Amino acid sequence: MDDPVRRIGFSRRALLLGSGMAATGLLLAGRMAWLAVFEGETYRLKAEGNRIQNRLIPPRRGWIVDRHGKPIALNRPDYRLELHPSDIEDLDATLIAIRRVLDISLDEEVRIRDDVSSQPSFMPVVVRQDLSWGEFSACNVRLATVPGVAAVRSFSRQYPEADYCAHLVGYVGAPTPEQYRAQKDPLLVYPGFRVGKDGIERYADRQLRGHAGAARVEVTARGELVRELDTRPDEPGDTLKLTIDRELQNYAARRLGDNSGSVIVIDCVTGDVLAMVSMPAYDPNIFSRRVPSSLWRALQADDHTPLLNKSAMGLYPPGSTFKMVTTLAALNAGIDPDEAVSCSGAYRLGNNTWHCHARRGHGGVNMRRALPLSCDTYFYAMGRRVGIDAIAAMARQLGLGQEYPLPLPGQADGIVPDKAWKQKRYGKDWREGETLNASIGQGYVLTNPLQLAVMTARLASGRAVMPRLFHAGPAPQFASLGIPEAHLAVVREGMVGVVNAGYGTARAARSPIPDVTIAGKTGTAQVRRISALERRRGVIRNEALPWKYRDHALFVAFAPAESPRYAVSVILEHGIAGGRYAAPIARDVLSFLFEPERALAVLPAIEADAATRRAERQVADAAASIATETRQMMPSWLRIEVPPPSFEIADPDAPQPPREPE
Repeated sequence: MDDPVRRIGFSRRALLLGSGMAATGLLLAGRMAWLAVFEGETYRLKAEGNRIQNRLIPPRRGWIVDRHGKPIALNRPDYRLELHPSDIEDLDATLIAIRRVLDISLDEEVRIRDDVSSQPSFMPVVVRQDLSWGEFSACNVRLATVPGVAAVRSFSRQYPEADYCAHLVGYVGAPTPEQYRAQKDPLLVYPGFRVGKDGIERYADRQLRGHAGAARVEVTARGELVRELDTRPDEPGDTLKLTIDRELQNYAARRLGDNSGSVIVIDCVTGDVLAMVSMPAYDPNIFSRRVPSSLWRALQADDHTPLLNKSAMGLYPPGSTFKMVTTLAALNAGIDPDEAVSCSGAYRLGNNTWHCHARRGHGGVNMRRALPLSCDTYFYAMGRRVGIDAIAAMARQLGLGQEYPLPLPGQADGIVPDKAWKQKRYGKDWREGETLNASIGQGYVLTNPLQLAVMTARLASGRAVMPRLFHAGPAPQFASLGIPEAHLAVVREGMVGVVNAGYGTARAARSPIPDVTIAGKTGTAQVRRISALERRRGVIRNEALPWKYRDHALFVAFAPAESPRYAVSVILEHGIAGGRYAAPIARDVLSFLFEPERALAVLPAIEADAATRRAERQVADAAASIATETRQMMPSWLRIEVPPPSFEIADPDAPQPPREPE
């Protein structure tokens, strides 16, 4: 039945509903028109941006090569899987997906979680490096749609000589957040990108880094690659050519064996550093990745300081290698080389006695015999006559106490003391007894191995040789030292006698090559004070002391003596005696430059002996560990306390009567 009231009500509702729908339609149409007409270009660009991506292409790091073009640092392909924390939606689900492709241990998972939580979100986290091609392909196929996961084809730094060049070349590592904030370089957040952290890698990082390229690629909504549209290739970093001879560096490191020390070889004519070895060292191939905490702790705890570049940062008393400085200072003061000093084995100054290394003395000694004999008494007398200021001035003229313009961060200046230096540092006047110590390279005098090598090159050439490590441009022409040739001839004659005279202290350094004569000087530097009580009881031999209390062994040399071309410095930490242990190493290193086959022939026996000593030390260490554990388990009333050895450790700021057994 038709009801007019209901019909009117229905018509009103239909009108209201139709009006609402019309208004909504008009609103939607207007919004669509606005988006299409006025904002169409904006959304078109956004859509294009989702479809087309610009991807960074990291540059390949420049090589570091030796003087002959042989690689010291190069790149090798490295396939890796990395996480981008800022893009990860669910870390647990992500790790589950990764475990379906790669076998990840519990320790690796803990490490990954720690890195994700501790590092800034823009820093990539390495899941696995050095993937095989099969693993890399599987990651690309099966993990392509997992947010925040990227299979990356990159390059890793490789150091063919491993620890032999570690302190010189350095290593690379991941950039720090501070570096990114300072440089704002997008490369620094690219997965797997590395920057120089030490040595030449750090010094020349910008030069080695190169310039990034870019690729325009089309991708799906899930980010999967469709095709490459355009590519701008990267520009690799520059290749750096060093003055180092890789084969000589390798030989010098092997010849050092398990000693803690340094070997440096310099070309006396060009200043080229041909070898700069500091041992023991670390493997930079490991440092270029993630260094295990156990390895890092072991390196820091090692008393042979493998993390220290001893060649440039180590400081040592030069001992008797400093006596050439005192000799030249005496000649410059007008002292006659033929003037003799009587050596009875001791030198008195006031109530104190300074001892010569020859307890019975050398008798009458002039300047020409003083260096071969290394007579301390002669140099006490000469040093006292010329004074510390004259000795210090000559030392600086020969290159001691200064930093050289080399790509080696943290060079140690050393100490060349004089009256003004002591007054400035300690506020005290210089004492005459301190001059006696300085005249034989003890007391306050400190040098590094690089400075001793430069000093030797200057003595050999008579020119102000400056070392260089980059092989670029013509060889520099060095100015004259300004030291009379007659004075230098006296010193060179004495250094020839040190090695070749029947009474010289370095007869072990005689050249095995008939037409090559080596000239050199031994040095043995104390690291402890010999007490009066110990002298009365009989001085403890170095071999009987703990390693860290033994004297340092030094030797400097040049060859050929008639026409000097190469200078070398050798320092063995706690090596006991320069003539006995450091000199043969210098002899063999110099021989390698003239007849490599002859020098290489000595290595097998030396390396076999070193291996035997290492095995003996391991057995001794194990026995000591067992003894310590056993002692700790014993009741206190059964323990026997062993008194420490009866000697005093030297105060570095106090001059001490030296002992120079050579």
